[in-house]
Amino acid sequence: QVQLEESGGGLVQAGASLRLSCAASGRTVSTYTMAWFRQAPGKEREFVAAISWSGSSTLYADSVKGRFFISRDSANNTVYLQMNSLKPEDTAVYYCAADRNRRTTNWDYFSSRQGVYDYWGQGTQVTVSS
Repeated sequence: QVQLEESGGGLVQAGASLRLSCAASGRTVSTYTMAWFRQAPGKEREFVAAISWSGSSTLYADSVKGRFFISRDSANNTVYLQMNSLKPEDTAVYYCAADRNRRTTNWDYFSSRQGVYDYWGQGTQVTVSS
């Protein structure tokens, strides 16, 4: 079993940066695709970014492309989301997720879909004021 714990959220002004961390425990996630999703008040949870088990592939939602960057430190079983140029519309609870299947085909297709992820964290709140 894998436990995921997010940290790094907070209240910032528009234009600021934050770095979210997702620490995994229970077993190594070095062979897992890792992702970030977010859910704003009154909205469905949506995909933000994903990174392949090797770190060689990344995928971003159009709304965050060029502003957010996902990375992983397999030695420390941790995934990060660097968020720059934050906007009020980025306000949401951010969730870390892990997919234990090492997908070798159609990675982009599967990695943005919530249903493929086996483990989820409890979330961390990010609030961006205007």
